[in-house]
Amino acid sequence: MITDPIRMCELLVGLPDVNVLAVEDETPLRVHVELRDPSRSCPDCGERGTWKERRRVELVDLAAFGRPVRLVVHKHRWACKNDACGRGSWTGQDPRIAAPRLGMTDRAGRWVTAQVGRHGRTVAEVARELDCDWHTVNDTVLAYGRALLDADTGRVGQVTAVGLDETLFVRVGRWRTQAWATSIVDVTTGTLLDMVPGRDSTGPIRWLEAQDVDWRAGIRYGVLDLSGPYRAVFNTALSHVTQVADPFHLIRLANDKLDECRRRVQNQTLGHRGRKDDPLYRVRRLLVMAEARVDGHGRAKMLGLLQAGDPQGEVKTAWHAKELVRSIYEIDDPDTAAAFTAQLGHDLQDDSCPPEIRQLGRTIIRWHAQITAWHQARVTNGPTEAINNLIKRIKRVAFGFRRFASYRIRALLYAGRPNWDLLATITPY
Repeated sequence: MITDPIRMCELLVGLPDVNVLAVEDETPLRVHVELRDPSRSCPDCGERGTWKERRRVELVDLAAFGRPVRLVVHKHRWACKNDACGRGSWTGQDPRIAAPRLGMTDRAGRWVTAQVGRHGRTVAEVARELDCDWHTVNDTVLAYGRALLDADTGRVGQVTAVGLDETLFVRVGRWRTQAWATSIVDVTTGTLLDMVPGRDSTGPIRWLEAQDVDWRAGIRYGVLDLSGPYRAVFNTALSHVTQVADPFHLIRLANDKLDECRRRVQNQTLGHRGRKDDPLYRVRRLLVMAEARVDGHGRAKMLGLLQAGDPQGEVKTAWHAKELVRSIYEIDDPDTAAAFTAQLGHDLQDDSCPPEIRQLGRTIIRWHAQITAWHQARVTNGPTEAINNLIKRIKRVAFGFRRFASYRIRALLYAGRPNWDLLATITPY
């Protein structure tokens, strides 16, 4: 049992090689410490310095016994006696107490990084718990987060399939202009590799070309939605990969074209947008459901409403086209799927089809190789969409981001799966 009150204070403070000078019993609780054996040797010439002054630096520390705490470090400042040395003076520091240029102690910095980055807590919530400024916590999370991501060299291993997808970053300016970001994801493991600003080809191409040549050579598949810029990314930076169009986005496109056709026929026949008693408005949800999920009662209702609201049968034709697009992914043989998709693309461009479906047919022909590549690769952008959901959760609890650097670090810490065991070993910068 320890009875020495000074030693007890030092154990409670839990910092290396410090003397506890005083404790101010107020809110927040202030603990005054100084280095026990401060270095007096000049960092440049090694000459033993003379004492010049002692400064006080107040740092945010972890809460103790339900009270916020400030660690007040009394730093010794020394002057070099060597006239030939250009150092002049220096301050004794210990990085185990606090990292340079941050307003928190080292242990508090690692704790807030785990709370905000790993557990998805808001910066404001952690700042309230420590009774400090929002910027103090955010700057610390960014510093430790960057160091952790750089130290985790094994986070991005060999990747066989890369997925690209965009997510809304922020709305800026008077007119709320949308600024987008692109997520680069390993779709085989569901790991966020990185994020780049914009949803054009420039950012992803620059990121991929900055990676190791052997790493890029190991990628076999590039998964994308029906996006021209993302196709240009793979054509330029990964020309050897097999491009795979995500099935979800093709089926969603078919549903969108069906919905466009329904709205156009609605306006042509009744002269107004859909209202709750209009047949085509009442059938809108049944139309976009997969036929296998519609029971007998639902099918009878759908056909009756189409007969009442679709005199030319255009919406019914669009519905059949949507179901044919869905059937592409029911075919197991890749050669059969390729032939079926090519024929379907040509058939949907027939003059008897509604204009929306003819446009869908042209898209299928234009993306034929990417659509049918799924039957060999069997990879989708589902993991990329899941990562985007995690990113949106962080953006939601943060009430939005304005700086892309903060957005990227927070997303990578939460969705990038870094090795959090390294947090205890890194040096922030």
